[in-house]
Amino acid sequence: MISVEEALERILGQVDILNEEERPILDCLGQVLADDVYSDIDIPPLDNSAMDGYAVQSRDTRGASRKSPRFLRVIDTVVTGSIPKLELEPGTAMRIMTGAPIPKGADSVVRFEDTDEAQRKGHPNETGILVEVKPGKAIRRAGEDITRGSLVLNQGVTIRPPEVGVLASLGRSVVKVTRRPRVAILATGNELVDITQPLPTGKIYNSNTYSVAALVQRYGGIPKPLGIALDSEDSVVARLRQGLNADMLITTGGVSLGDYDVVKDVLAKQGKMDFWRVRVKPGKPLAFGMTKGHAQAGGVTSIPHFGLPGNPVSSMVTFEIFVRPAILKMMGKKNLTKPTIEAVIEEPIKNTDRRRVFARVVVEKRGGQYFAHPTGAQGSGILTSMTLANGLAIAPEDKPVVKKGDIVQVMMLDWNEE
Repeated sequence: MISVEEALERILGQVDILNEEERPILDCLGQVLADDVYSDIDIPPLDNSAMDGYAVQSRDTRGASRKSPRFLRVIDTVVTGSIPKLELEPGTAMRIMTGAPIPKGADSVVRFEDTDEAQRKGHPNETGILVEVKPGKAIRRAGEDITRGSLVLNQGVTIRPPEVGVLASLGRSVVKVTRRPRVAILATGNELVDITQPLPTGKIYNSNTYSVAALVQRYGGIPKPLGIALDSEDSVVARLRQGLNADMLITTGGVSLGDYDVVKDVLAKQGKMDFWRVRVKPGKPLAFGMTKGHAQAGGVTSIPHFGLPGNPVSSMVTFEIFVRPAILKMMGKKNLTKPTIEAVIEEPIKNTDRRRVFARVVVEKRGGQYFAHPTGAQGSGILTSMTLANGLAIAPEDKPVVKKGDIVQVMMLDWNEE
């Protein structure tokens, strides 16, 4: 058996960043920019008003107060999207809406609340200025956010809603990104039945395909379920052939020491198996290697193949530890680790066979300190324990028991401070 660190190092050493594609900006959430993005416009394009009010010459407001207003003649109204036709002269003002261009001759804006607008109502011919303002007040300058020719978004940044908004503000409808990996998923086991079928006696529904596909989708990949293979080499090989144009293969089950655990044998024959046991609990029977596949442009390529354990909790936990970082690297991301915190464990965690234990826990923050409480029975077949958990408490290999009250590292599955 190899360590968690060695397994992850071997995996990431054989996984490459995928090629680029152009996509509509709304389809790119979570993807990584493949090129620097420069602006060919100023944003905002013109000096404009930061609020509803009156465009004025600041010198006309000197000494203004609520007890001693300065009265200015209103000569026009400027609305958003229009260009002022008149020039502001001393002693005059223009009503102006938020975002509207600043008229020539004006150097500041007085908000409506600092005028007698409310008393006059409607569109007055005169306004009383109740405060003194300095030049530049409430004016957003042209290029204040983005200047023409500037670097706006760096290659390698992950696209979030703010980046989508910035791209839209630049007039970009499509952008070049590192593409999402297509992940073929195959469940193995004579006992499995698809969820669309009646459940015969002695069979179980295939949950692994759906939980793994959901994880793939959550972390940015495109799941491609291949169905269920029986516990025979012929059945596994036939199903896997349908996924050889994917960027990654994931199988669940068939990687242990049983008479019908054939996936690791198929992996060894169809490609090259790197390892198949890791010092981790749950999830010791984890296989990884490279399988021959079909390249998009034709020809033969190598596809990373993960043989996850068949037990549903083991499958999900090993995905979080080993598969998730591989998917993120393929997408061009740099931060491959989950957030980790320190927490006080509220029940002991036993470690009987010198493997690193990832216990399902509920993490809560009380009085500025994190506390982690195990979700209950930790059997690798108790899938409901994953629905209760928001983190995995880590018990080191060399510690037979983590005692109640000890500080533990917790890998957060769902990072939510609320």
